[in-house]
Amino acid sequence: MVRAAFLVGLTMVSGAACAQDSASSANPLDAVPDKLPFNIPYGEPISLARAQAAVAAAVTEADKHGWPLNVAVLDSGANLVAFSRMDGAQLASIAISQHKARAAVKFRRPTKAFEDAVQKSDYKYLLTFDDIFTSRGGIPLIEDGKLVGAIGCSGGTGSQDEVACLAGARIINKTD
Repeated sequence: MVRAAFLVGLTMVSGAACAQDSASSANPLDAVPDKLPFNIPYGEPISLARAQAAVAAAVTEADKHGWPLNVAVLDSGANLVAFSRMDGAQLASIAISQHKARAAVKFRRPTKAFEDAVQKSDYKYLLTFDDIFTSRGGIPLIEDGKLVGAIGCSGGTGSQDEVACLAGARIINKTD
């Protein structure tokens, strides 16, 4: 009787361990990609003229929709190069626009990638990383295949911020 109880207990522990191993092997974070994602080389810092052109394009897009936004462009070293606060833009979004651009340049990817990772994939561990921003509206600026900076917009919804930022990024991220 004792031996039977021991065998049943051992089987349950073994089964739980096997189930745990199966669950951990199904973890998408365990996948090992062949290439490093978002591996864009850093380039020379964006010039003031190019940064101002990107800000102007983002402001024009936001103005077209009546969205008072803050727009920041940082260089490839995450330093502020150009900034514009539209009339009526909320004060809290001054720092947020810069933070979105900083996350985009430091991690070499749009901040929407972080938003999707947390919202859709439940990768909460990202929230422990320094300088992460999990809201869209930060876009890397790539010129001649190199990351020269990033643009960040804030003051509207994430989707409004992203629309304005994409307009600014198109000035730099030409694919022709």
